Amino acid sequence: MKKLIASLFALVMIAGAARAETVTPLVSIDWVKAHIGEPGIVFLDVRGELDGATKQTYLDGHIPGAIWTDYLKDGWRTQDGNGTIAQLSTVDTLETTIGNLGIENEHHVVIVPAGKSALDMGTATRIYWTFKVVGHDAVSILNGGMQAYTAEIDEKTKLPVNPLEQGEVKLEPTIFSAELREEMLVDKTDMAAAATAGEVIVDNRPQDQFLGLNKHGKAKRAGTIPGARNLPENWLTQNGGTFRDRDTISKLYAMAGIPTEGAQVSFCNTGHWASLGWFVSQEILGNEQARMYDGSMVEWSADPKLPVDSALDNQTGGEKLTQLIQ
Repeated sequence: MKKLIASLFALVMIAGAARAETVTPLVSIDWVKAHIGEPGIVFLDVRGELDGATKQTYLDGHIPGAIWTDYLKDGWRTQDGNGTIAQLSTVDTLETTIGNLGIENEHHVVIVPAGKSALDMGTATRIYWTFKVVGHDAVSILNGGMQAYTAEIDEKTKLPVNPLEQGEVKLEPTIFSAELREEMLVDKTDMAAAATAGEVIVDNRPQDQFLGLNKHGKAKRAGTIPGARNLPENWLTQNGGTFRDRDTISKLYAMAGIPTEGAQVSFCNTGHWASLGWFVSQEILGNEQARMYDGSMVEWSADPKLPVDSALDNQTGGEKLTQLIQ
């Protein structure tokens, strides 16, 4: 009996290892259809307020077996001790949030966004980044999201061809154990040091915010971090939430004057659009030195000691930043 149990345990471990090796950052619609109902795979539907959806949207139709989470309210992000909104929650909170969804450390999580725009794909990449930060590598995103999944319509029924399920799916709460990867976390001190060290700084906000014409409602000052290069988030997807192919993205990086290799930090306003930039750099282009600044401009602009550049006002803060670091 002991030999049998040991053999079964070994088979489970081998299967888990094989799954981990085959996990890719993006999965296709065909991949999803082929893995519906497969043990060990959890489809996580993240449609919500940012794409104009509600929980009812999920209840009306979702990938069979998919569970749902509220990105804005379920503990994925929080206000930190300095009052910066939408920051990474504590490890304890994230363990509770993920465990309450019924997600175990052994699960392969496939995140399913709305797929309507770069904004809602940012929901998927932000949650993806969070899983990576807590040490969970078996995570993917459905490329194109639900918009692509439901795009093909049956001519007779006028309903989507791909299978859908109504109602709520809930998994039994479980224990999820996090292993925080602190090397992935960038605070404002790290950000200032990276900028003065000559690392590539990527502003993933729309161009009007990069130039200082407009700003986030919670940002104290308009403009960008000195030395930043602009790569707007909506350059990275097409037809809503489908990521552009690697070759096209490489060309866009070249147009923006951004290398595809080497130390690089992405930022936006609160680490949402920046997660999209980080995902593209790290997971599509393969730049393992890409990182993301969670606090972004809402945190940066609140510190009067930290300079901002504004093309609109012809202001440059690069020299001041260097003096501060020195």
